[in-house]
Amino acid sequence: MNSSNSAWLKKHNTVHLMHPMQDPKALQDNPPLIIDSGDGVYITDIDGRRFIDLQGGLWCVNAGYGRQEIVDAVSRQMEQLAYYSLFPGSSNPAAIALSQKLTEIAAPEGMVKVSFGLGGSDAVESALKIARQYWKLEGQPEKYKFISLYNGYHGLNFGGMSACGGIAWRSSYEPLMPGFIQVEGPHLYRNPFTQDPEELAEICAQIMERQIEIQGAHTIAAIIAEPIQGAGGVIVPPASYWPRLRQIADKYGLLLIADEVITGLGRSGSLFGSRGWGVKPDIMCLAKGISSGYVPLSATLVNQRVASAWERDAGFTSVYMHGYTYSGHPVSCAAGLAAIDIVLRENLADNAARVGDYFLGRLRELQERHRAIGDVRGKGLMIAIELVKDRQSKEPFGPQDAYPLAISEGCVNSGVMLRTIVNKLIISPPLTITTEQVDEVIEVLDRVFAANPW
Repeated sequence: MNSSNSAWLKKHNTVHLMHPMQDPKALQDNPPLIIDSGDGVYITDIDGRRFIDLQGGLWCVNAGYGRQEIVDAVSRQMEQLAYYSLFPGSSNPAAIALSQKLTEIAAPEGMVKVSFGLGGSDAVESALKIARQYWKLEGQPEKYKFISLYNGYHGLNFGGMSACGGIAWRSSYEPLMPGFIQVEGPHLYRNPFTQDPEELAEICAQIMERQIEIQGAHTIAAIIAEPIQGAGGVIVPPASYWPRLRQIADKYGLLLIADEVITGLGRSGSLFGSRGWGVKPDIMCLAKGISSGYVPLSATLVNQRVASAWERDAGFTSVYMHGYTYSGHPVSCAAGLAAIDIVLRENLADNAARVGDYFLGRLRELQERHRAIGDVRGKGLMIAIELVKDRQSKEPFGPQDAYPLAISEGCVNSGVMLRTIVNKLIISPPLTITTEQVDEVIEVLDRVFAANPW
């Protein structure tokens, strides 16, 4: 990037571009970095500064930056066929091939059909609509409600946002859609019940059952949850919780939707987050890692139980009246095929599990040395460092407190890019990261915390 272009970009960075989830006024005083290139686990800004990308873009660059296989796949597809739709009367080879590949790798979960979109919000919206239509086709149209968890994040379309369990994502756009209920989820570090993980899982399962009985199971379409809550703070449930969700769904005749937008394709240390808990959902939502973020793509997968509802002749009601102009976009699907091939060929889920365990161990060493680190938690390469003012009371830093920002800015200034959500430092690097690179990150974190004692 030459200096004249760099100056122009900086001048216009916040003038016309609306940046997601940021106050436009605040951006004028603290403009975001402008990232110009990437290679492996590293990114470089327009001033030539290089960073280890602990954000992984936004939880999504699973295969790492600069993968020529994906670039070549996209280029070949654009030369052959840049676009054609899946709407009535047409299809395209890349979408067919990717649907086959996804059902092949999700065969242990029993997935048989795929609906494509362009992002996680699309994937969730599709899942919610599929669930409601399924029950109409089953002759139970009164089953329209969804139960989700506090701290759960399901995107920012109106359906997914209505399922979100955090006020920050919802308040500016309320009133939201009716028929969405949130209940307590098993947050081991912050819950009013117990510090025993299995006891907590059972308490939260019973709370959900109680809410189902209050609402009436005959009115509920599905439970929707993330196998590991991401934007809510990397909340890892006890091992027994997801099996209990499956039991509850079966007991009350509900569908179970796994929002695998972040956990899918290896990030949690298993190919799918629900697989890591030994659970087979009825519907799975994939995005982010499905194309390693190279081009927009998402997929919603359904099992035979759900798909079979469309096999009966129900007239107009059985039309799948959903889709987007770019559903099954051939360029996106070509990128998805190449990205999934890398994840499988290089066993990136296994690397995420191994390096993630190592990362957690090193971070817990830091926790012993720095009092502001209240909790370190994660699974695979989904990790959070929660910062607190006091370890005993667990008093968190709030949005107006400068300390978390001082830590994250110190890291950025030392060549480590990470994401800060209020009082949590989020770690989600490319799944290609090595233990040696983790050691580099730990050295930076140690220096920054030491320079900013609490």
